[in-house]
Amino acid sequence: MTMQGTDWGESLSRPSRVLSNLAMVLGAWVLLLTIVNITIGAYSPGFKVMWIGFISGDSAASNVPHEGSGVVMDDMVFALLGVVLLVLGSMGMKKLFDGGVMEWFGGLSSGPVASSLLSSENGIRRTMASWMVVIGVMFYIVWSFMNTTWVDPGVYAVMVILVSFGVGIHTLEDAG
Repeated sequence: MTMQGTDWGESLSRPSRVLSNLAMVLGAWVLLLTIVNITIGAYSPGFKVMWIGFISGDSAASNVPHEGSGVVMDDMVFALLGVVLLVLGSMGMKKLFDGGVMEWFGGLSSGPVASSLLSSENGIRRTMASWMVVIGVMFYIVWSFMNTTWVDPGVYAVMVILVSFGVGIHTLEDAG
């Protein structure tokens, strides 16, 4: 096998740091939404999200009145998706870090986003990018708590733009 073929094969078996991070964050977010949906309803006050209808865009099937702490099949499937994402992310973290998920989690406070929040030592662009990420996440959390709706597409649009631009700027700074 050629050297080029060997490198290609190894790259498929090597976990991606970005994908492992994404899997961990999305898995935690999916589990948070599942817990909120089961306990108080994540759609709007008094309404549960029916995840299959919500994801497929079928607005008639996307929410039902919340009746206590009733768990429906959609909740179980969505929770399973969150667990699968966390497992995949943790498998990647285990290969990337000696201490696995715990080492990754412990290193977040010294990572580029957290370390650039209150210091422009690594450049003003990193500081601005870090604040974009924090403001995007805080906007989503505060809006969701205040309006008791955790699945508002408009709120997602604002949050995703802020977070993705912040992460993108950090990625560009790492590459340069």
